[in-house]
Amino acid sequence: MNAVAPGAVRTGVTGRLDGVSDPDGAVPSLADEDGVTAAYRLHGAEVYRFALRGLGDPMAAQDVTQETFVKAWRHSERYDPEVASLRVWLYGIARNTMIDHVRAAAVRPWHSQLAEPPTVEAAAGSISDQADAVLDGWLVEEGLRRLAPHHREALVQTHLRGRPYDEVATEMAIPVGTLRSRVFYAMRALRAAMDEMGVSL
Repeated sequence: MNAVAPGAVRTGVTGRLDGVSDPDGAVPSLADEDGVTAAYRLHGAEVYRFALRGLGDPMAAQDVTQETFVKAWRHSERYDPEVASLRVWLYGIARNTMIDHVRAAAVRPWHSQLAEPPTVEAAAGSISDQADAVLDGWLVEEGLRRLAPHHREALVQTHLRGRPYDEVATEMAIPVGTLRSRVFYAMRALRAAMDEMGVSL
């Protein structure tokens, strides 16, 4: 497989291959180069921005982005679309690659002049925290997507937006008791979905 060209990230990746689905549709196969190229066209720009926010270095973010898709290709058999979306899986790879990138810099001879090991470890921890927050957001979004529409709406309005139950019930033209019931079953379904993805809610 040819390496993903860094220049493609540098100039921005916003286009899509003909016949390639959106993130919520059919998933490109990662077992061959065409599939990885398709996945890169769909998610490369997002992964690059994610890495850039964490590292603050465009060149390092390009390296992490390229390595993320190379790893995805090499370990394509580990991806299970029934567990998480391709986007979430790629973000997980990118998160670990970012942390590895920072820690690897600590053992480079010239790096000791720029940062002491504790500083590097602190940076890795900061990146881990930032990446975890973003990844958790994607995972919750993925879990919500699996709920029935009326359960998802009830949960989003009351728990995520913090709106009063009576206000939401009036807007949805249902009794407050019905809304509470929907929220209860939505939370139970969301926990089940998150458990399937190996995440505690």
